[in-house]
Amino acid sequence: MATTEVACVQNAYNLAGRSDQALLDACTADEVPYVPFFPLGSALQPGKPVLTAPAVVTTATRLGVTTAQVALGWLLRQSPSMLLIPGTSSLTRLRENLAAAKLELDPEAMEAIG
Repeated sequence: MATTEVACVQNAYNLAGRSDQALLDACTADEVPYVPFFPLGSALQPGKPVLTAPAVVTTATRLGVTTAQVALGWLLRQSPSMLLIPGTSSLTRLRENLAAAKLELDPEAMEAIG
């Protein structure tokens, strides 16, 4: 930041991969937008499932939403600097993704997800 203005940071970050937490916290403190790669997981990390994690599945079932909505809703609650650009294959999925912004994850959900 001392050398140049940072427009945004783009790194891998999701429910199953949070190693970038310190950088996200710094972005939040400096009001720098943060764009997470693979917000719904990645085939490159088959051992780190996002959409099939037990806490995500249980929360989605309890709230009557999709696992993707839970994962995206969780990300949005991590920082006001979070900018999500999840890929989508259909208009239906796009609508589901957009609805995640209005999803209320209660304390039980946030505790279960971690």
